[in-house]
Amino acid sequence: MSSFAVCPLPSTVTTLLATTVGTTLCCASANALNQVQEVPFDAQMARTRNRPLVRRAISSGHASTFGIVTGLAGPAILYSMVNPTTAFLGLFNVALYAGPYTWMKRRSTWNTSLGCIVGAVPPLMGWTACGGTLIPSPEAPLQFIPPFTDLSVIPMDNPLAPLALFLFLYSWQFAHFNPLSHMVRSSYAQAGYKMLSVLKPSKNTSVALRHALFLTPICSVLIPGSGIVSWLFALTSLPPNAVLAWASWKFWKSGSEKDARVLFRHCLWYLPTVFGLMMVHKTGVNWLGWIPQSNDEEKAVV
Repeated sequence: MSSFAVCPLPSTVTTLLATTVGTTLCCASANALNQVQEVPFDAQMARTRNRPLVRRAISSGHASTFGIVTGLAGPAILYSMVNPTTAFLGLFNVALYAGPYTWMKRRSTWNTSLGCIVGAVPPLMGWTACGGTLIPSPEAPLQFIPPFTDLSVIPMDNPLAPLALFLFLYSWQFAHFNPLSHMVRSSYAQAGYKMLSVLKPSKNTSVALRHALFLTPICSVLIPGSGIVSWLFALTSLPPNAVLAWASWKFWKSGSEKDARVLFRHCLWYLPTVFGLMMVHKTGVNWLGWIPQSNDEEKAVV
């Protein structure tokens, strides 16, 4: 719900709750339908062999029913309580994850790229839930906001903002998943999954490095250029991006499991830290105004 929080468009708590519940149900559906199809393969991997379906704690029929019900309920809630665009994105994500992505995992290394699209769609859902548009139009043109622009002329609905958030999540997932897949590559190989970490280890590390480096211009140019945060974010986001770039470079250089684990752990704190910085620098929000003033200060203001 980070994109919902940073979106400058007005919304309500009811919309926030409906978006949260609807998106959660869509995620539950996608995961359930994915695991139903992968029981024989999950049983071969140490990190997945304890899943309920593999242990037969629940049947495939029950899991399929749960996946279908939540896959219908999630978009239905989004459609009735949020808007049709957000509902379509939720349904699209369920279909993409449970369909082409799951199918492609044992057939092509491009499955990771497809999976990263799935992970980058929720920010679009948060944006559209607030009433924002994704496609440029005369009413909401794509605009780049240069530094020192007057706040009064910054558009509230700029399609560049959801695009920037989508690219941010898309690139972060490669920096996050590629070292993880490197650490469990033997399990992926045993189960027959087509992963770069198994088939092309050197490319796996270079892709992680490439997308970790992409995060810096995304944070320092695209996101503040969309107008949702001030240009101070371009500076304060540099330290976490530098740490991630350094860790990904070490992983690329050595290809070791130790450096893969270090990069993976850095990715865990990186995401909430950068989203927290977005909230700190959100355009039009004066966080100091929340601090109560003393009586003397109030009299001085009057």
